[in-house]
Amino acid sequence: MQFTLEDVKKFGNVEVLAKQMVEGFITGLHKSPYHGFSVEFAEHRLYNNGESTRHIDWKLFAKTDRLYTKRYEEETNLRCQMVIDQSSSMYYPQHNFGKMRFSVMAAAALTYLLHKQRDAVGLHTFSDQLEIETPVRSSGAHIHKLFLQYNELLDKPQTEKRTNVADILHQLAKKVHRRSLVVLFSDMFDNQSDDTQIMSALQHLKHNKHEVLLFHVTDRKTEFDFEFENRPYEFIDAETNEKVRLNPSSIKEQFRTQMTQHYHDLYLKCAKLKIDLIEADINAGFDAILKAYLIKRQKMV
Repeated sequence: MQFTLEDVKKFGNVEVLAKQMVEGFITGLHKSPYHGFSVEFAEHRLYNNGESTRHIDWKLFAKTDRLYTKRYEEETNLRCQMVIDQSSSMYYPQHNFGKMRFSVMAAAALTYLLHKQRDAVGLHTFSDQLEIETPVRSSGAHIHKLFLQYNELLDKPQTEKRTNVADILHQLAKKVHRRSLVVLFSDMFDNQSDDTQIMSALQHLKHNKHEVLLFHVTDRKTEFDFEFENRPYEFIDAETNEKVRLNPSSIKEQFRTQMTQHYHDLYLKCAKLKIDLIEADINAGFDAILKAYLIKRQKMV
């Protein structure tokens, strides 16, 4: 089952929804070609004739009518830092605070999956300064506290805050002393830093031996494809309050071209640093987020 932002609005408990997301995703994996992904400390491979039947996954056999064996792995003790941009632009679109709520739910689902794999998780949120900072732990009590914070973030009203991605990433690189996976949710709209400064900060994380998974959070329909009705609009910058009135159709093609080039340049710069940049369209559901994380985790083992 694919969950959307509309489902998020209906549920009052982030932890319950995150669990349903992950369990549904894992069930989907078992029905797909992705049996190699290590979920619940076991990976499945096809049973070979002559092998012991002791490790056959009979529940999976009942679902797929194919014989797979479970191979249990030792704990990897992965440490993960969830980092969420909570500046004003992340509360777009305003009718549902879409980018912020998407990021919170995606981080919550990943937190549940990490806990399921007995890995340690910490949470940081930021605007032009660090807002929330938690330790990195794997205990049930700690994970429960994280879900309480996710609940608060989900219901938190928009505030007027700018972004300073570069400065925050430099701070994190200095604060996080043990090698970690840094999972960043941001729309990468920054009024205070240019791309060169942001890349320098990402390079700082890589230099300190951290792995980085960057989810570029967008409302693709409007922020990339510029799909608006053919009538005049007043556009307001969420972080500077700068206003401009225009008819979207007059600049639509030019806007698309510039945004495509911007995303392409960002992707190439991240690839050069061996950073995984994933577009996270808030209208596309959460499975792509979970799959990108599992791919990244496989590379780190």
